[in-house]
Amino acid sequence: MTELPEKCLPPGRHELLKEHLMNEIRQTETPERASVRKKRMRPAFAAAAVAAAAAITFVFLPPSGGGANAQPPAKEAVALLENIALAAEREKVPGDIRDDQFVYVESRVGFTTHAEGRTAKLDPLHKREVWLSVDGLHTGLVREGNGKSENILEPDLPLHEASANYRNLQTLPTDPDKMLKWLHRVSDGGESEDQNTFVQVGDLAFEGLMPPAQSAALYRAAAKIPGVVVIPDAVDAAGRHGVAVARVNDGERQELIFGKETKRFLGERSVAVEDLPDGQKKGELTGSSAIIERAVVDKPGQRP
Repeated sequence: MTELPEKCLPPGRHELLKEHLMNEIRQTETPERASVRKKRMRPAFAAAAVAAAAAITFVFLPPSGGGANAQPPAKEAVALLENIALAAEREKVPGDIRDDQFVYVESRVGFTTHAEGRTAKLDPLHKREVWLSVDGLHTGLVREGNGKSENILEPDLPLHEASANYRNLQTLPTDPDKMLKWLHRVSDGGESEDQNTFVQVGDLAFEGLMPPAQSAALYRAAAKIPGVVVIPDAVDAAGRHGVAVARVNDGERQELIFGKETKRFLGERSVAVEDLPDGQKKGELTGSSAIIERAVVDKPGQRP
């Protein structure tokens, strides 16, 4: 097995966004449970949702608008993302990763549940583990809540342009402008094109493994998205303080958090910047995540 840089990060505890994918997906459906909604589902999770044949729709809560009135990215954000890209270029990824191996990611996640007729509720922080096929053709695994929920990740065939498996990510552009065009092409979710693209950046950074050259291009592309700003101090779901690039959409601010010194991706946070229609108040946390460990292993269920 090959350990990657996040191995040394401390697995703290903090109640601070991410989707609640699969946590109760194998339990008996009720009308109440079936009404749970999230605003976005990460591409890497789509195969699991199909395999589980669940009635629940999970979508990620992205926090900014877009369109003609969107402000250019802040100069501070452009400078920060360039430093993040430079750090990404220096990351070491094993050169002997096999097609039959799996990218293992352990995280802490907590997010908002939306149910019809009820005030939105921030769920408790819990452990999440995924094993994602390197080539997208092998069956993976996802575990939630210290193994209380386990689901098979069947290959999402035929593989498509937006597939988040490592082999596909290796084929992505290393030129920022071409990467931005690719992000525009594959991102969706019912938001503005700029917001969809920003969410896609977070999707790719969060759960999976980006080759260094493509990772650097990803962050330089993010520096071209209108409305991106810097949050000098942001806290991830493990309680780690970092610096964030962020964007506001529909009353929520989505933050991608990086180490202040290392510039390595730590996690995400979403905060209400105004009172929201589903009952959340301005200033309230609407979700949080933290990457604890990332590695390449030989089979689903194996830990580094």
